[in-house]
Amino acid sequence: MQQGRRPDPRQDPAVVPCSDMDQQQHRPDQHDPQHPGAPAPEMNFYTRKWVRPEDLNANGTLFGGSLLRWIDEEAAVYAIIQLGNGKVVTKYMSEIVFVSSAREGDIVEIGLVATRFGRTSLTMRAEARNLFTHRSILTIDEVVFVNLDEDGNPAPHGYTDITYARDRVPAAHRS
Repeated sequence: MQQGRRPDPRQDPAVVPCSDMDQQQHRPDQHDPQHPGAPAPEMNFYTRKWVRPEDLNANGTLFGGSLLRWIDEEAAVYAIIQLGNGKVVTKYMSEIVFVSSAREGDIVEIGLVATRFGRTSLTMRAEARNLFTHRSILTIDEVVFVNLDEDGNPAPHGYTDITYARDRVPAAHRS
């Protein structure tokens, strides 16, 4: 371990790469050091947010805290669907890299993709980009959510692959 670095809080003994997708949707995943070259699905950008005056910092650009709030909320929704449980919590976010900004009136797209399923966790990669320019605004290599039981304790979820159907929507929310 490098001097001055804390131990990795995301250790989960049953980590498997996501690889159940159709081959045309795969690309080499350079962001998974445990499984270099392991196939992962393309990132999808489903959520869009309009940058409004209340989202701006003193510089007149998108406040990073607003963007992180949007990403955390979208990641929670993604985790709920992937894990089939409405009780999930954010455990960890890796280094957050701001690479550009957005201004009032821009539309920001938020993309997420699952990169690993642990025994009780789900790890995702996130990116926010400008809809108009397609320039990346922010990247986060790892966002980890933990599945909880009724008492708020980490609980195994039993999944190892990504779903694009709504078959895992928590039972309490199915019609």
